[in-house]
Amino acid sequence: MEKSISDRLMKFYARNDKSVTINAAQGHFATSQSHINYYIDVTRIKVRVSEAKEAAKFLRERMVNRIESIDSIVCLDETQVLGAFLGEEIEKGGFITNNAHETEYVVCPEENSIHQFMFRENNRLAICGKNVIILVDSISTGTTVKRMIECIRYYGGKVCGIASIFSTVDEVYGVKAYTIFDEEDLPGYQAYSPTDCPMCQKRIPIEAMVNGYGYAKL
Repeated sequence: MEKSISDRLMKFYARNDKSVTINAAQGHFATSQSHINYYIDVTRIKVRVSEAKEAAKFLRERMVNRIESIDSIVCLDETQVLGAFLGEEIEKGGFITNNAHETEYVVCPEENSIHQFMFRENNRLAICGKNVIILVDSISTGTTVKRMIECIRYYGGKVCGIASIFSTVDEVYGVKAYTIFDEEDLPGYQAYSPTDCPMCQKRIPIEAMVNGYGYAKL
């Protein structure tokens, strides 16, 4: 009997920091934008305090001396716990903040019925005129991050960096991405457009739809 996705999950360790880990299983999976040969589970970093703290330290080290000023962190994909600890790490020094109270803003956007990101009036003070980093769990094509960059620019913010748990891209719209894990950490990782997927061409069924919340078997 074939093993389930959860039974196939393997642990992968961040380079230079064995305290930060993700789980991943090989197979044929689909996201909203692409087909991939790994399901990547980053849940522990998003919900466990100890792992979120370590991941925040890792991301700070990636960004320090590369980003001059950070005022706000915009969290996508339920990354608020990680975002709060990343804000604490940023406040330890190495970055300029223009906020009057010398503390970081950590905010989440809303998404309307036509999948546009937006900020209501009470949260726009964290965006307008601010140096913003986007925090996301994973980036494959960068489509969602592009929409978020456009939204932040629309509200008068400047995106100075992208922080992610996993990413296959180095930059989006010319904005540098700083990540804990990339495709080199997952042997043989590949992402394909749905029309060019070799697994589909071999008639290998899609096992599950995946996103930042987990997977739904088909």
